[in-house]
Amino acid sequence: MGKCLICQHVKIEHQRASELLQPLDIPVWKWDEISMDFVTGLPRTQKKNDEFWVVVDRLTKSAHFFPIRKDFSISRLADIFQQEIVRLHGTPTAIVSDRDSCFKSRFWKGLQNAWGTRLKFSTTFHPETDGHIEQTIQTLENMLSWHASIKADPYELLYGRKCRAPICWNEVGERVIEGPELIEVTNKKVTVAKEKLKEARSRQKSYADRHMRELTFNPGDRVFLKVSPCRGVRHFRIKGKLSPWFIGPFKSLDRVGEVSYHLTLPLQLSHVHNVFLSLLRGYKYYPLLVVSYPLDQICKDLSLVEEPEKILDRQERVMRNKTIPFVKILWKNHPEREATWETKESMRASYLRFFS
Repeated sequence: MGKCLICQHVKIEHQRASELLQPLDIPVWKWDEISMDFVTGLPRTQKKNDEFWVVVDRLTKSAHFFPIRKDFSISRLADIFQQEIVRLHGTPTAIVSDRDSCFKSRFWKGLQNAWGTRLKFSTTFHPETDGHIEQTIQTLENMLSWHASIKADPYELLYGRKCRAPICWNEVGERVIEGPELIEVTNKKVTVAKEKLKEARSRQKSYADRHMRELTFNPGDRVFLKVSPCRGVRHFRIKGKLSPWFIGPFKSLDRVGEVSYHLTLPLQLSHVHNVFLSLLRGYKYYPLLVVSYPLDQICKDLSLVEEPEKILDRQERVMRNKTIPFVKILWKNHPEREATWETKESMRASYLRFFS
């Protein structure tokens, strides 16, 4: 690839991902730090609920699942949080979540600030930050089963005793523990859980780092930012040399934590969060060529949406005994040789103005 600016923009990386695993700190006590996320797109129930709000304790892995509706206001969610989490466990010292608009709202930030709770948002496009939430959602029906990291089931660790399930009510159980002895047993279980989490965290980091490579930049270095090229009718990969996979270069301001970087982005990208982890590529200076891309077409999720400019040609093709009309599209910022054939139906659905 060398220093060719076009190649630095469009060539796909085949190297290992440039991000070493940076585990979160282990919480001090039960329900001291929590994670939360929404499960969306569920069938509507008789009570008109269509989502789940999942809240997980980062130490014991125990969780609460609240049925909610998509149209619930942030104040309604705050009431549920206070009644179901704060009432039972007290106010947490930290909340780990993604950058959902609810969690980024001024009301939610103000409420948590008043409670003294620190909000820890995951880095853009890095769901690994809150991976155990995704695992909890996937194993919703098995929440009382053995948890590999803490070597116990969440119920036993949270309450200091095994869950008395209906299947074993008639069996002779273990000795009932009460009073000071229960506190001592609970403290021992928490201590063991912390040690098991340290072991699991170290083991998971070593496994993950085998497939990663360390990429470091200094303040003032210029870097490229990875985008996802897409068109309104279909996603595409290498379609012409000028279809960019990276935009920039942009100036690196400083290092955030151990592996993330704070970039100086232009005004057109003010809607994009400017701290990145694994979407960067080093810039090699090349003074003879400047390539610019329409930054105003880059969405919040770093997808570069390309718009059609005009229809160059039309034809019909017979496919499986059906005659399907196609149109040849010239895309903006692309030469005519990179025009593509698209179905008339898909183009009409996305760009009706070309057929009126």
